[in-house]
Amino acid sequence: MTDPWEAHAAWWQAEFTDGADPEYVEQILPLIAANLPSAGRLLDIGAGEGQVARVAAASGLDVVALDPAWRQVSVGQERGSAAWVQGSATSLPIADASVDAAVVCLVFEHVAALDDALAEVARVVRPGGTFLFLLNHPLLQTPGSGWIDDQMLEPPEQYWRIGEYLTEAMTDEEVEKEVFITFFHRPLHRYLNGAFAHGLRLVRMEEPAPPPGFLARAPEYFAAATVPRLLFLRFERV
Repeated sequence: MTDPWEAHAAWWQAEFTDGADPEYVEQILPLIAANLPSAGRLLDIGAGEGQVARVAAASGLDVVALDPAWRQVSVGQERGSAAWVQGSATSLPIADASVDAAVVCLVFEHVAALDDALAEVARVVRPGGTFLFLLNHPLLQTPGSGWIDDQMLEPPEQYWRIGEYLTEAMTDEEVEKEVFITFFHRPLHRYLNGAFAHGLRLVRMEEPAPPPGFLARAPEYFAAATVPRLLFLRFERV
């Protein structure tokens, strides 16, 4: 069976990199840049074609970028600014306590073995090091969540529906015509308790509002302008 991230690498690169996606340009990349350490070695896990890695390298960090898909790694090598490794988040080919920071951006909601992946992050980050973790907001971006415009009520009501938050679920979502991606929904405590169990201490949390460029993509998005799509967590390795 073909790995969907290998099969859809070109789609990801066209839709989400090189300035194509306003959430990355206006929110995700600036948020990561503002929380990077001032020096040292950083590991970008699930790096895609390396847009986060390039931001980290531009700040002066020594960056290693890792992705399981060769079609991402090969493009990342062409675009430069990092040392590249093809590998899995659940079995990092990196020595213990050998990086000063790790970043995982919109990756672990696609990884089945969450606890293994968190254990690997904790293994490779040195004591006192930083872990930047960005994910789709697990409370507000659950399966079945979304904006509801209920015209059957009098007066009509508009609201954000939250799906089955406490129920862990795997879904294969058609994010674009014939592009199917697997998502694992988990409540927030699964991520936090998993991180705590491996010696990762939470030091900062942010729930930013959707950026203007995203809201401008469709009129209905403005109605949900106060509902965050992203959750940012900054940990320190104890």
